[in-house]
Amino acid sequence: MDNVIVVGAGPVGLWTAIELRLAGVAVTVVEREPGRRAFTRALGIHARTVEVLAMRGLAETPLADGRALPRWHFGMLPTFPDYSGLDTPYPFVLAYPQNALEDLLERRAVELGAAVRRGTAVKTMTQDHAGVRVELADGTTLTASWLVGADGAGSTVRKAAGIAFTGTDATLWGYVADVTLSAPPELTGTLATPDGALVVAPLPGGRFRLAGFDPRDQTPDPEMTMDRLVASVHRATGRDLGIAEASWISRFGNATRQAADYHAGRVLLAGDAAHMHMPTGGVGLNIGVQDAMNLGWKLGSVARGAAPQSLLDTYHAERAPVGAAMLANTQAQTALVTAFTPEGQALRAHLSALLDRHPAVQHDLALGVSGLDVHYPPSDPGAHPSTGRRFADPAVFPLLRDARPVLVRDPSAPPVETELAVHEAPGAAYALIRPDGHVWWATDEPDPLAAAAAIAQRWR
Repeated sequence: MDNVIVVGAGPVGLWTAIELRLAGVAVTVVEREPGRRAFTRALGIHARTVEVLAMRGLAETPLADGRALPRWHFGMLPTFPDYSGLDTPYPFVLAYPQNALEDLLERRAVELGAAVRRGTAVKTMTQDHAGVRVELADGTTLTASWLVGADGAGSTVRKAAGIAFTGTDATLWGYVADVTLSAPPELTGTLATPDGALVVAPLPGGRFRLAGFDPRDQTPDPEMTMDRLVASVHRATGRDLGIAEASWISRFGNATRQAADYHAGRVLLAGDAAHMHMPTGGVGLNIGVQDAMNLGWKLGSVARGAAPQSLLDTYHAERAPVGAAMLANTQAQTALVTAFTPEGQALRAHLSALLDRHPAVQHDLALGVSGLDVHYPPSDPGAHPSTGRRFADPAVFPLLRDARPVLVRDPSAPPVETELAVHEAPGAAYALIRPDGHVWWATDEPDPLAAAAAIAQRWR
């Protein structure tokens, strides 16, 4: 029996597998696709996700091969919020293909000992108080103590677990395509007019990513043909960009839904299996990886018997509000992107002018999209004010590589006897940093015995 089965070998499932293996937990990843897609769905890695990669020693390749963008659009407004002032070593959006990230994460997961089974889908899943049983389409059966559904918005795991997925159906439809252009625009970026909205972004190999909305083509037909693509782009831009070939064309809607519970018995959900939304702002991959970062160390601790199962209740409590906020953010951006009426265009112009005049508003928008503003309110009202907040000192990132907590000690506080890594930094007398980089416990009292007791209570 594997301790955990993870369904889905996208970034979320693979990150979960990495975290579980770092905890010493046996894990099998099941993926219905026989191989990795040749095209990439997501292109942007936001600052908090780069920090998460750095915490596990995986940021070097994306940073070397990706492209740092100090500004990133919000709702395709003409004024792009400036990310360069964010309090992070990575004050930008990193343009890096999802399929390249998946390759990096899968190699790491396998290196750590995870098994990855491709080319077979989950057929049925049942669970009881002792574990889960999964029947695969190839006729084999797997059993495990826990199951993580990271299998996308249409999640088979979520449906089999009977978890409600409530929200709104699609009322708007957009398109996305990876193409070659014989007459590309001089500047890539965003365009939104009464005749359409369009993002043009460069891809490796001289290709371009086109993503947009056409107010004259709002049928829910899932097929996006080359003719429809060319017509929509021409209406939005008023010119022929010379679309010569498309390696991928797809349509997407603004259906917005969230799982009623991210944890049901021995089943847990992460990423798009827990929340779906319009892919506006490029936040989906990022919030999914951060779901996995929150879940992975907790499930690893429970699966190896080092923490009570009640620790898993904090996963939904902490991540569901983050998911709800993200859904609201993408809905707001969708309203701006599709504001094709004269009134909508006036609103866009007004908001863009406000952004130009108020850098602080740009900063707040960038902070929210980047994921750097996420903090987890403590259940104890008497907890230290820093509890649950992201610990921003990058010197701690390398110390978290093995997914073990780190004790941060003010230089004036007495040393603590502990097997954990210790970092000195001004601030609270002691702060225990969780494996996901958030403050777990802190105190201003320089009492090493109390600090040692707090560590023993939370980690073993």
